[in-house]
Amino acid sequence: MKAAFNILIFICLLLWCINATAQRNNVWCFGHNAGVDFSNLQIPTAISSSVLSRGSCASICNTSGQLLFTASPDIDVFATGYVTNGEINNPNGDIMVNGDSIVALGWYQEMTIIPIPDDTSKYYVFSVGVTTDPGLWFSEVDMNLNNGQGAVTQKNVQLLNFLMVDCITAIRHGNGRDWWLMVRKSTFNTQTSNNTWYLFLISPSGITAMPVQNVGTLNGTNSGKLSVNTEGNQFAFTGLGGLLEIYNFDRCTGVVYNSTNIENVPSLPPYPYFFSNEFSPNGRFLYVTSSTNPISRLWQYDTWAPNIFASKTLIWQTSLPPYTIGALKRGPDDKIYLSCAWIQSNGWNYYPYDSTMYYPENMNLSVINSPDSAGAACDFQPWSFYLGGKRTYWGLPNNPDYDLGPLAGSPCDTLTSLNETVAAVASSGLYVYYSLQWQTAFINADKLSGTTYRLSVYDLMGKEVFSESGKITPPYFTKNLNCGGWAKGMYVVSLECGEERLVKKFVVE
Repeated sequence: MKAAFNILIFICLLLWCINATAQRNNVWCFGHNAGVDFSNLQIPTAISSSVLSRGSCASICNTSGQLLFTASPDIDVFATGYVTNGEINNPNGDIMVNGDSIVALGWYQEMTIIPIPDDTSKYYVFSVGVTTDPGLWFSEVDMNLNNGQGAVTQKNVQLLNFLMVDCITAIRHGNGRDWWLMVRKSTFNTQTSNNTWYLFLISPSGITAMPVQNVGTLNGTNSGKLSVNTEGNQFAFTGLGGLLEIYNFDRCTGVVYNSTNIENVPSLPPYPYFFSNEFSPNGRFLYVTSSTNPISRLWQYDTWAPNIFASKTLIWQTSLPPYTIGALKRGPDDKIYLSCAWIQSNGWNYYPYDSTMYYPENMNLSVINSPDSAGAACDFQPWSFYLGGKRTYWGLPNNPDYDLGPLAGSPCDTLTSLNETVAAVASSGLYVYYSLQWQTAFINADKLSGTTYRLSVYDLMGKEVFSESGKITPPYFTKNLNCGGWAKGMYVVSLECGEERLVKKFVVE
């Protein structure tokens, strides 16, 4: 009875956590005052927003699904025809206190918003300098200020000082609380290439730079797009000039590995002009948009195929208007939405649109209704989601997957009761006691049935600090682990014995 009760409590807590985070991405604000409210997943609703952006934009809701604020280019400078910075707007569409002059030039993937872990009222707004204001920057928002309308308490704090690729993104840490921020260095116009990734850990302790990683094909673009699958363990990168790669990602350690090169077009025209990409909900299909001289195309790749490039399938194309195709983004309803801009037949685009420029291409989003299906069965419907009289350009909100939960059963899943609940209701038990006097963790387990074991200990970054394997005489396991010289903090013990895996936390003081 007690075991069943524990399981019930865990399930209730897990469902509550899922519902609490699932509302964060309820409202998209983008384009020319356009927006979509996904509160009703069966019938998303077009809404009006204060955002005026051809590309870069981000929005975040509270855990009840109500819009908190948006980040986008500064609409006040549109009269001059130039975008020189960005702004943070409150739910009423007004510039937040101190929310003006945020680093952003109005490109396409410059900005993203991350909740500050373990603080229900504070948020980071990150942005990158792609062509000006070199570097990675952050500003901090406190929604408790200004009668709940929020205020920017820190603005344009620089973390890196060189030009970046237009592809900032964030992935939730495997512990379900923290975040990984990912950016890529740009060497555009320097006649050099790189494959350099910079990651930062966002935790209650602040923003921590991780070791630089060099993974994948060398590339010199400053325009790219990153998309992450629903499990958070893979991401895809498209470079404007013709690079398409998929990478594996370790949510516990922040390590990028096993890059798969799908396409890498030589640096000679005509370029494919890969603009955007997005994974289907089950992670099998990758959708990519491109505009080549001047035909817009939507492609589908089967990432489970032995030869991914050979699986490339044309889903849709159009030559009029030219260069119309833009960003892909998976919605909370698991459909994939595509934003297009209206372009004159001579290739000239207006930004912002004037009061007469209302066309099907910019008054609607296109929708892939069944993205987990191959080929035509994905049911792509161009310009099928009416925006209620508002208009869009090439961009959609660069919001991370706020719904992504902890990596259940992993060494870094240390902040939910999942692992310890499983251990508590299992037939076996794992017990860890740390003695400060002896600087030793006393590890014991009982009711084991296996005869071989693997013992691993991880720090909160997911780094393995100790491991050993061997044989035991069931049903008991005992280990006195010397922790002398270990840094203070929480550690995770993982004991695998036979078909069982038991996990327990302890703190070195």
